Amino acid sequence: MTHFERIEEFVEALPRTGAVAGLDFGDKTIGYAVSDGLRNIATPLLTIRRVKFTQDAAELIKQLEARAIVGIVLGLPRNMDGSEGPRAQATRAFARNLSRLCPLPIAFWDERLSTVAAERALLEADTSRKRRGEVIDHVAAGYILQGALDRMSHIMREQNRNG
Repeated sequence: MTHFERIEEFVEALPRTGAVAGLDFGDKTIGYAVSDGLRNIATPLLTIRRVKFTQDAAELIKQLEARAIVGIVLGLPRNMDGSEGPRAQATRAFARNLSRLCPLPIAFWDERLSTVAAERALLEADTSRKRRGEVIDHVAAGYILQGALDRMSHIMREQNRNG
């Protein structure tokens, strides 16, 4: 199984360079963001409308392959007290099913408040309600991915410092 609860283990499983994808898995959509090859900056790209798992996975794998993605950061929707409810269980099931079709390592990242942060940023940018609805999921995926990238960068600096 290539799922990692701890981002430190995910970093160890990745090559030194290569783009990573961030996913915001929802009931109706999957937000998709990617990093640059050096894993500094997350860029929100698109929202995949969910149909059924096989079609969703095929579209996602097509996107991953097109950008030579080396790992996936999947937002894990925990409750505010840190516990996991039905949405987190659905996300874990999606990861299990996806890993049967796609060999990439998958890290879970606590996504609490990522959608709130994305919504706030879109409001501050004076984005229309219609446009917010179109982009909120991949903007949230960007927040999830950027949080993980920042943590991964910190881990890499510590490893380099400690030799």
